[in-house]
Amino acid sequence: MSAPEYGWFGDDFTGATDTLAELAARGLRALLFLGLPDAARLKRAGPLDAVGIAGATRTMAPDAMAAALRPVGAFFQALGVRLMHYKCCSTFDSAPDVGNLGAALAALSPCFPHDFRPILGGQPNLGRFLLFANLFAAAGTGGAVHRIDRHPTMSRHPVTPMREADLRLHLAAQGVAAAHLAYPALQQDRAALAQVLDHLLRSAPPAILMDVSREEDLAAIGALLHRQAERGPLLAIGPSSVAQAWCAGRASKPGMAALGPSPGPVLVLAGSLSPVTRVQVEAASGYHRLTFDPARLVGDAGASDAVVQDACRRLDAGQDILLLTETPGAAALAPGEAAAATARLLAAVTRLRPVRRLGIAGGDTSSIGVQALDLWGLSHAGTLAPGVALCHGHSDDPALHGVEIMLKGGQMGPPDLLARFRL
Repeated sequence: MSAPEYGWFGDDFTGATDTLAELAARGLRALLFLGLPDAARLKRAGPLDAVGIAGATRTMAPDAMAAALRPVGAFFQALGVRLMHYKCCSTFDSAPDVGNLGAALAALSPCFPHDFRPILGGQPNLGRFLLFANLFAAAGTGGAVHRIDRHPTMSRHPVTPMREADLRLHLAAQGVAAAHLAYPALQQDRAALAQVLDHLLRSAPPAILMDVSREEDLAAIGALLHRQAERGPLLAIGPSSVAQAWCAGRASKPGMAALGPSPGPVLVLAGSLSPVTRVQVEAASGYHRLTFDPARLVGDAGASDAVVQDACRRLDAGQDILLLTETPGAAALAPGEAAAATARLLAAVTRLRPVRRLGIAGGDTSSIGVQALDLWGLSHAGTLAPGVALCHGHSDDPALHGVEIMLKGGQMGPPDLLARFRL
């Protein structure tokens, strides 16, 4: 196959599908693999302009991240992409010991030794804005915008609470002394902006943090990315605004996914503790709700079996099922344990009853949950809401191939999202 122009690695599955949606909406032939594909798998996928790999490094310690990312960097280097994008969460929730962005930069940089290593902050279509290096984020779709260290959810994230809004300081704590390109520079003409960047590069910074405050900023950044990529392949870190910037000259046709009647019962796993997801759950009429305690699943195999059997009986009866975690039980577990327990539960249900429409709410739950399924890839089917993609699953198992799957981060989607998903 000819070399794809764009490669991306998602530090969780929900973010990886958002980048898939952004690239597909701009006409790129894009496919998201759920692991490193071999040559035979790439050949079966056909011609691609963009190749993605979904991962779970957002929940890993730095050593584990390095081990996971070194082969990823080598893969994309050999593939010959012009831009390698490490896709992080648009809220930049990360920490020195979990999801460390400096560890990602260190692991991938040897394969992409370009002196320009941009870190984009902000993604306006999701209500994320970086101004003078300070990150602001909306609370839910269309919600009030807060400085990230005062955000009602992200400042209290159970694993990586955002206590610092200045991303220069946030990144410095993770080992990245980034230079900064502030948004007023993006309003200059292209030649003047290129001179600003050249001046910053003279000091050889390990990375350059770039403000994104408006959609118009993306075109200016995109021009810089393409200009620098002419000198050699680039490594960039950031949310899906990296893809938006790279494709800024292409027409976008996002469109909303047209969900027809489901060919069978719908299964949704809500593992997110986000208030946004909880509002969606409360508005999700028509589902039969099965609530379980993740802490009991960890220590009692019989508890998991009981939930699986109940879910299977109700799916056999044609009922749409909403699997819900109990907040106290999930909060009492160590980081990652609740997501792992709910993922095992989901895998057990889908092995016995492979549904044709599946939704997972929660970034960590989505990452671990999809890895537990017998899928090897995802293609874009449409957009359910900003930041919420509908995908088709690719599997060697005919019972799973083509499954409609929605992976939703905790902060994403309107209140009626889960209600619409079952119709």
